[in-house]
Amino acid sequence: MRAAVCADVGSTYTKAAVVDLDGGRLVGVASAPTTVGTDVLHGLDAAVASATAVAGVGDVPWYVCSSAGGGLRLAVIGYEPLVTAQAGRRVGLSAGANVVHVAAGRLGAADLAALRAARPDVVLLAGGTDGGDADTLTHNATRLARARWRVPVVLAGNVDARDGLCALLAGAGVPVTVADNVLPRIGVLAPASARAAIREVFLRHVIGGKRLSRGARFARLVRAATPDAVLTGVEVLADSVGGDLAVVDVGGATTDVYSVLTPDERDSGPGREVTGTLWRARTVEGDLGVRWSAPGVVRAAAEERLLDVGEEPVLAAAAAARAADPGFLPGGDAERVVDRRIAALAATVALRRHARGAATGERAGRDLREVRLLVGSGGVLRHADPLDAAAVLGAVLGDHAGGWALPRAARPVVDVDYVLAAAGLLAVEHPRSAVAVLRHHLGG
Repeated sequence: MRAAVCADVGSTYTKAAVVDLDGGRLVGVASAPTTVGTDVLHGLDAAVASATAVAGVGDVPWYVCSSAGGGLRLAVIGYEPLVTAQAGRRVGLSAGANVVHVAAGRLGAADLAALRAARPDVVLLAGGTDGGDADTLTHNATRLARARWRVPVVLAGNVDARDGLCALLAGAGVPVTVADNVLPRIGVLAPASARAAIREVFLRHVIGGKRLSRGARFARLVRAATPDAVLTGVEVLADSVGGDLAVVDVGGATTDVYSVLTPDERDSGPGREVTGTLWRARTVEGDLGVRWSAPGVVRAAAEERLLDVGEEPVLAAAAAARAADPGFLPGGDAERVVDRRIAALAATVALRRHARGAATGERAGRDLREVRLLVGSGGVLRHADPLDAAAVLGAVLGDHAGGWALPRAARPVVDVDYVLAAAGLLAVEHPRSAVAVLRHHLGG
């Protein structure tokens, strides 16, 4: 059997799976607590040892993604708030980043202080269409150079100014990586080059810089930030399904939504978005989660008028208890019902925001009517009774009051075996195996 290990080093748990590369099946699965307090390799090695023992395999290749230590923290600097800064934000999210700061226009002293306070791992510096304005991009690059900036910068602005500004930054000791313009023309969003550059910087600078492990082995093993790997898996699944799909990943602290839509030629008309449409998108709702962020779910659900009469105080108390004890486990039918309710509310609000465009910056929102497959992910769904998990996705698909384009005929499925990340990790070197894994475990 040709096999490979796919592992995700999460903030709380490290999950490992042995994949049969020919059959597209998971033949060994295990998890272990992520050992951030000592060395993340301890937890990773333990999870892999257990998974390979179950599978009965020895020395096989490892493919690892990581969101430990806060994942990838990205700051975006652009020309205008609603144009290049927004385009950069969308590209950053698609690269698997947690966008912690967005600035637009010429950086001043206060702006630079705010940028430092955000503690980004990487700065995406954009601005100006190709052949357009270069003054703001030049000013901001110069400001970073003079400030003795040492956080890695991905330069993805006006191509006419790129080489000179790269030399300026590098000459000042700023770690700089060049990418194509994220917005080469008005209405055209080009994420691929910047996404690849952010991934490269993450692997070269961020993983080792977080001091998650004492040696260099962990940095050599990691191939992507976990959300980047998941989005790649979602893209492979969309290509396999041959249509639109959406994924809602309900976590303890955040709820991520991914969607892949079929490009619409009508989007190229006069009414198109000035920042273009990102047909393969990810959004992160940092106030929605079933443990740390459970109180945010209740507040958001109340604002969306999703709660039944008298339900808010009961859920608020339960949410506070979960936030106070992120390791909380439901201990009976009543607690299980509450968990299911909070998860359903988190998923519903997150998908509403994603579809309305509030989370992606798209004025027209994202049209999810043709979504054929709705995938639920996250521990609260993977470890739930199948009927409870189905009820969560059913609540999302039955949400007719949200003011968004509801999928008309979507098939709900739960990523019980956590194969989206695995498929994303395998996609480059083993594309057929990535597709086979998704088809076997998700019916893609």
